[in-house]
Amino acid sequence: MAAPRVLIYVQHLLGVGHLHRVATIARAMRRSGCMTMLVSGGLPDPTLHGLDGIDFVQLPPARAKDATFKILLDETESEVTDAWKAMRSSKLEAAVTGFGPDAILTELFPFGRRQMRFELVPLLDMLQRQPRRPLIFCSVRDILVDRSKLQHDLDTIAWLQSYYDGVLVHGDPAIVPFEQTFPLASQIRDKLYYTGYIAERHAVAATDAGAGEVLVSAGGGAVGMALFDTALAARPLSLAHAAPWRLLVSPQEDAGAIATLQRQAGPGVIIEPVRPDFPGMLRHCLLSISKAGYNTVMETLGSGARAVVVPFAGGRETEQTLRAALLAQRGLLQILSEQDASPETLARAIDRALTMPKPDPRTIRLDGAEDTARRVRELVEARP
Repeated sequence: MAAPRVLIYVQHLLGVGHLHRVATIARAMRRSGCMTMLVSGGLPDPTLHGLDGIDFVQLPPARAKDATFKILLDETESEVTDAWKAMRSSKLEAAVTGFGPDAILTELFPFGRRQMRFELVPLLDMLQRQPRRPLIFCSVRDILVDRSKLQHDLDTIAWLQSYYDGVLVHGDPAIVPFEQTFPLASQIRDKLYYTGYIAERHAVAATDAGAGEVLVSAGGGAVGMALFDTALAARPLSLAHAAPWRLLVSPQEDAGAIATLQRQAGPGVIIEPVRPDFPGMLRHCLLSISKAGYNTVMETLGSGARAVVVPFAGGRETEQTLRAALLAQRGLLQILSEQDASPETLARAIDRALTMPKPDPRTIRLDGAEDTARRVRELVEARP
């Protein structure tokens, strides 16, 4: 048969982790021989790379106003209107129709991204009316955020049963079963498939930067300034005080705060924007200090780097804390809560990390992108 055509939809609202995770999946799809389209609804990210041979569609972008995710802003920083939603919905439908996919992956929806149902539910309805609709999968990380509203979970089950052929859980049940954060998982057990964790292992830029350094990062959102300030103050208190430190700061952070950080940085400290070769830098750094976003943690574990993570806990976010705690129990990293983070406590965590054995990447499944591509392709090719 002709090469399967796979379309992946993603909407990042605060940071860029969701976008980079599905880009890793898209690259794996392309390597497996699939014709691949990546449709993004978030703000463009200049660090996104490695999309050669992949069709990339940028929808009119939207972002969340804050960590509550309740208000969507368009590219002009205005709250989105019904007319804007209708316009974007039509552009999404046109992209899907023009590509003609054999399979579609919606990242996080319907477990999350309910804000985007104005375009996703009409799209799913449109696909249902096709004589031979594409296979439809949800691509979802291992841990969901706080599930405080039962009706949301019931809606999720209804959408999955009505539209979806499978749920690709990017995790390992031996570390955290999906039902731990989605109690109704038993109702869709026949659709669940664990892929292992997603970590980019191919499109990693070779770099000499980061060798022997302490790398401090907070992802691509605007939630890292407290970590950077604490890290600078912790440096002289830690065993790593004589090593070069490099702070990778998102351009979404406040410009004034970045300027203040640069003034405070002393000799041996580099402050620069986030870099696309960050995964390569991790492979030979002395230590990584970061938030505990899914991508950063998996890239760090895949590199074998020692790490201290300070999970983001703003809004109703709980997934970073839970995943980091489970991995810390396995001796794979050191964890420090935002609440307890101070120069002194961070310095002690740094010292513990530097004296622990380097983590072995083979102790955790990190082939989730390749497994996702294999699973989707097999199901497409098995259709009569």
